[in-house]
Amino acid sequence: MRVTLLAAALTLPLSVAAPLYAAGSGNDTAPTPTQTSKDCKGVRVWDEEKQRCVKPKESRLDDDQLYQAVRELAYAGRYEDAQGVMDAMSDQSDDRVLTYRGFTARKLGQIDVAMVFYQKALDANPDNLLARSYMGQGLVAQGDRVAALTQLREINARGGADTWAAKSLRTAIETGVTYNY
Repeated sequence: MRVTLLAAALTLPLSVAAPLYAAGSGNDTAPTPTQTSKDCKGVRVWDEEKQRCVKPKESRLDDDQLYQAVRELAYAGRYEDAQGVMDAMSDQSDDRVLTYRGFTARKLGQIDVAMVFYQKALDANPDNLLARSYMGQGLVAQGDRVAALTQLREINARGGADTWAAKSLRTAIETGVTYNY
């Protein structure tokens, strides 16, 4: 049975028409670098009104803006800084926060912690395709492509077959290579 599932995973068609980018909040494009990732050091974000880098809790950024800063920092490989920005978000049970807590934990080598966060994100929002993709990529990294295929099937069943979440997980299952963003 495992061999059949793995064979099915490896023969899934891979869309090559569209490039794969970082995802999040329904956005299939990589975050645009801003002063937050270019100029701010440590756990700081760019405050447009103050025209300088500030601690996230001292900024005038709302949760959506902080989330974009988290994506930007994670994309830049600044996982600990991204975690610090997440700490400033008002709703720590938001599935976006839980998803990126999982992602940053996984990238910092804390795979078991990551899986807990991904599951919490899915408990909060079973349609969170990004959490499913990142969880699946973590499973691929652990060598469990069959469990990763289960997440890919869930993504597809929830209408996400043509999304970055599905494409990146499909590629990870086929190649064994996961994404660093």
